[in-house]
Amino acid sequence: MVLAPRIGEFLAHYPALTLDLTTSNYREEMMSGADVAVRFGPPDESSLIARKLLDVPVLTCAAPGYLDRHGIPATPHDLMHHDCILFRDPQTGRPFTWEFHGITGPSRSRRRGGWSWTILRCRRGLSRGASIFQSLAIGLDEWLESGALTTILAEWPPAKVRAFLDFVQRIAAT
Repeated sequence: MVLAPRIGEFLAHYPALTLDLTTSNYREEMMSGADVAVRFGPPDESSLIARKLLDVPVLTCAAPGYLDRHGIPATPHDLMHHDCILFRDPQTGRPFTWEFHGITGPSRSRRRGGWSWTILRCRRGLSRGASIFQSLAIGLDEWLESGALTTILAEWPPAKVRAFLDFVQRIAAT
C-alpha cells in the first residue's frame, strides 16, 4: 500500500535493476531467497542484518457511520460493547492484543470481536462502517484525510506510543 506505488521512482533511478516484489505475513516465507525483506515488529535474533526504517504509530479507528449507529467509546473498556475487527498475528494465529496507556499506566483492553481478516480486508471493512479497528497508521492517510475513517480513543494512545512520547518529553525538559 505504501511501497509498491513508489517502486517506479526507484526503477527510474536504477533502470538496470529488476525487482520481484512479493508480500507475506510469514517471516520464513518472506526471507526465502530474498535479498531484502521489509517487516514490522522487533527484529528476530539471528544472523540477519536489520535496519530500523521508521516508527509507525498504532491508531484505533472507526468509520463515522459506525460511530453514528453505535456511539463513540469514551474509554478502552467501552470496546467490550462494540464490534471490533481483529487482525491475527500470523506467527501465533491469535489476535493481536490492544494496549492503551491511561493515567494508571499501560493496560490491555478487552474487546468484543469475532471478525479476523487480513490487514487489507480489515481496513476495507472498517472504512465501510463495519466495526472498530486498531492498525498501524501506515497506509491509513487516504482514508483519514477523506473522512472515511475517524481516529477514536486518541486520549488513550497505544502504550508503546505513549511511553515513547513520555520519554521524549523527559529529554526535552532536561
